[in-house]
Amino acid sequence: MTRVLVLNGPNLGRLGVREPEIYGHATPADLEKAAGEWGGDLGLDVEVRQTDDEATLLGWLHEAVDTRAHVVLNPAAFTHYSYGMRDAAAQVTGTGLTLVEVHLSNPAARESFRHLSVVAGVATGTIAGFGFEGYRLALEAVASRVDRGE
Repeated sequence: MTRVLVLNGPNLGRLGVREPEIYGHATPADLEKAAGEWGGDLGLDVEVRQTDDEATLLGWLHEAVDTRAHVVLNPAAFTHYSYGMRDAAAQVTGTGLTLVEVHLSNPAARESFRHLSVVAGVATGTIAGFGFEGYRLALEAVASRVDRGE
């Protein structure tokens, strides 16, 4: 079974209580359950993780490279300024693995400081603005690429 790490950055552990008008009412536990079910339906072994710590997230991206796991990444605030995140993401895609950048909201429709993603240029693709559904779309993209041998 193809392994996929669903990695979430800072403040995403507060889903359901943090700005629900932007991020929705579903919780991290809801995401973990849904992603596991979606992945199972797609033949993917999905593991969901969240951290507020940049070094931990970078370590998980390195783990993805070392263990040949595809990645669905919501870098959250790190999206906009973490060149370390960008470089670690580039290692994932540079080894032929898929990395889909996901955002619950649409950063381009929000404050101007959110418009830049330093990760987007090295990601396989980006999905934004569809809430939790974005994770399902990302997992479908990973499964499709695996099925095609990409």
